[in-house]
Amino acid sequence: MQVIKTLFKRQLLRLMLLITPLLFSGYASAEAILHAFDWHYDEVAAKATEIKNLGYKAVLVAPPLKSNAANCAWWQRYQPQDIRVIDHCKGNKQSFVNMINALNDSNPARKVDVYADIVLNHMANERGGATDFPGQAALNSYSSNSSSYWNNQKLFGNLSQGLFSPWDFNPANCISNYNDVWQVQNWRLCGGAGDSGLPDLNPNNWVVQQQRAYLSALKSLGVKGFRVDAAKHMSNWHINQIFTSTIKNGMYVFGEIITSGGAGNNEYNSFLSPYLANTDHKAYDFPLFNTIRSAFGFGGSLSQLVNPAAYGQALQNNRAVTFTVTHDIPTNDGFRYLIMDPTDEYLAYAYVMGRDGGKPLIFSDSTGTDNNRWVNAYKASHISKMLNFHNRMQGQGMEMLAWNDCAILFRRGQEGVVGINKCGSSQNFNVNTNGRFYWYRNYRDALSGANLVYISGGNYTFSIPARQARMWYAD
Repeated sequence: MQVIKTLFKRQLLRLMLLITPLLFSGYASAEAILHAFDWHYDEVAAKATEIKNLGYKAVLVAPPLKSNAANCAWWQRYQPQDIRVIDHCKGNKQSFVNMINALNDSNPARKVDVYADIVLNHMANERGGATDFPGQAALNSYSSNSSSYWNNQKLFGNLSQGLFSPWDFNPANCISNYNDVWQVQNWRLCGGAGDSGLPDLNPNNWVVQQQRAYLSALKSLGVKGFRVDAAKHMSNWHINQIFTSTIKNGMYVFGEIITSGGAGNNEYNSFLSPYLANTDHKAYDFPLFNTIRSAFGFGGSLSQLVNPAAYGQALQNNRAVTFTVTHDIPTNDGFRYLIMDPTDEYLAYAYVMGRDGGKPLIFSDSTGTDNNRWVNAYKASHISKMLNFHNRMQGQGMEMLAWNDCAILFRRGQEGVVGINKCGSSQNFNVNTNGRFYWYRNYRDALSGANLVYISGGNYTFSIPARQARMWYAD
């Protein structure tokens, strides 16, 4: 049966490649996001000029809320104690505002937007499973000699009173079946071994009002986008109640809904597809990510990357946040199998940054996981060069020119051409250049600064070295 399914998928892929037009329109808004994962707000501010010079257009930053400031583990930022104030190990409201101001610029072309990572599904698992937030100790601190400090960190609300009570949470049941939509969206994320789990917020009127006030306050500070953490665990009704048209106006909103595939995959059909159908938000393009992993994997074919959206294995261009790695993949044991080989990740970045469509998200880590593999990734030589190519190609259409199991070649209007080769021997593609490229003009490889292409006739043979990428742009 598995052999039959595999053969069917291959035949379907071949059919879609034959019948699908291979020239697509451009999306000028496909600008790159730096995920400054778990960076201190002060660090982002200190590097604001560098981030602008590299060509990023947005920075996704640590959740602006109150969490346990005494614990700097990255996951603490995803355990809210209070959303009315910003105070945690990686900064407070004052440093958050300073960061926004530093990334702003009088020149609109250099302005970098701040996207806030927001946690709306649950509150912190602490104090023996308590469901009163922020708790009496925090309220006492708010009203003590340090009250002036807390007033300076306040986003909204009355800090003399509690925010949420036990009546604002769903029953304390742990999710046991992740294929059951009701459980996933109404029960708790638990760690096992008797863990009581993260208190799951109930979307009653009070909760929704506070969450709206929270997002409105962040927006008033100058935040331009929201990443909705654990959106898979919230009902679409709840999400739409929070995100009013006023809150969404002028904002880039995208949700985290992890799936292990696209159309035909149970997680996609149960969670991501309904999310896209019932909200106007964007989302992480996990279908494309899984297609990329399959294409670069043993036995996979790069022909899978010709037009994956045509058969439901990638999101539509204007709804997609594309990536090669997210923070959950290396930092959570359950997702580490998704880590790509470093060279394959490099080649996958060339595809994500070279193609038309989606907003590429570049993960740059501060935790040092995997021997600092992604520390300072935002300014790695290959990333900065790919980003330069990506920005040069804004608004250019995309045409697939040639492909086989090992390699793929596509152009971006007349301005650029991308070649990617996953195999151990060089790959050559002879293509018709009439109307597709400039003649008598150099195309320079962004990655090496050399490897010039000079076209002077109706055909040209592009050569892509083994396990390499080329991103040529018109000089």
